[in-house]
Amino acid sequence: MKLTAAITGVGAYVPEYVLTNQELEKLVDTNDEWIQTRTGIKERRILKGENQGTSVMGIKAVQQLLDKTGTRPEEVELLICATTTPDMVFPATANIICEGVGIKNAFSYDISAACSGFLFSLATGASFIRAGLYKKVIVVGADKMSAITDYTDRSTCILFGDGAGAVLLEPSTDGYGILDQELRSDGVGEPYLYQKAGGSRRPPSIETVTNREHFVYQEGATVYKFAVKGMADVAGTVAERNGLNANTIDWLVPHQANKRIIDATASRVGIGADKVMLNIYKYGNTTSATIPLCLSDYESQLRKGNNLILAAFGGGFTWGALYVKWAYGE
Repeated sequence: MKLTAAITGVGAYVPEYVLTNQELEKLVDTNDEWIQTRTGIKERRILKGENQGTSVMGIKAVQQLLDKTGTRPEEVELLICATTTPDMVFPATANIICEGVGIKNAFSYDISAACSGFLFSLATGASFIRAGLYKKVIVVGADKMSAITDYTDRSTCILFGDGAGAVLLEPSTDGYGILDQELRSDGVGEPYLYQKAGGSRRPPSIETVTNREHFVYQEGATVYKFAVKGMADVAGTVAERNGLNANTIDWLVPHQANKRIIDATASRVGIGADKVMLNIYKYGNTTSATIPLCLSDYESQLRKGNNLILAAFGGGFTWGALYVKWAYGE
């Protein structure tokens, strides 16, 4: 059998503070029924406290992963962190996570691909395994979206939450692991989902702060159309290429952006709701963390040999799907 990269463990962390729809009703003109109907979200977790960045959650998720898998920090050879909300422009949040858990024999870096970041990072980490370069690779998806959410904008503040997830990749010759991928990006999406200021094009200034340009900006209707088509197309392509159908796919693991997008994607791929991982109702959209958080929440239900289709869509636009044959669980 050819060498593949198998997921051999999952870790996760969400902050303690719960931001409910009822609390958001006090901040903006909205209500619980409207939020749940439009998004499927009941609550989301928020990282509170001074000097608390994305790395804080990433460190906790990776530490749990190391503990669960019995992996020593010095065994890890590469750590990739997918994030849209790094602690700072540099150094990489991945570097800070490594320092926080005592990983000293690895190199590490961040990948920025919005909500598709975890999938892109997973595919990248798997490539190092398949090339025979490394045997223990950690992929993290972590975001503190509350840091770039405008709580006066009712169209976006209802959507986002904070969280982190991490997986361990190891070599397999038994046919398990990441078996196929379809990854895409198209810069046409720039004006529909982005943060207007804070980069080199529009560095922070009194003007950008006053104009509230350091928050997520989204044209919801346009993003919805692209997301449904993009996620469904790549998920369908990967399934068809590997001879998978609604009967042989055990789980669809979609990015948790909006329940209507999740439902539409599942419908287009022909997968019933009983095979769709869902946790948006309690975490909201945690961007890079949604898929690893799903894997963590459903880990006890996963069985060795299960066929999973992971699918995501995000700013850029970026989108993609991976076919994973689960490597553990009885």
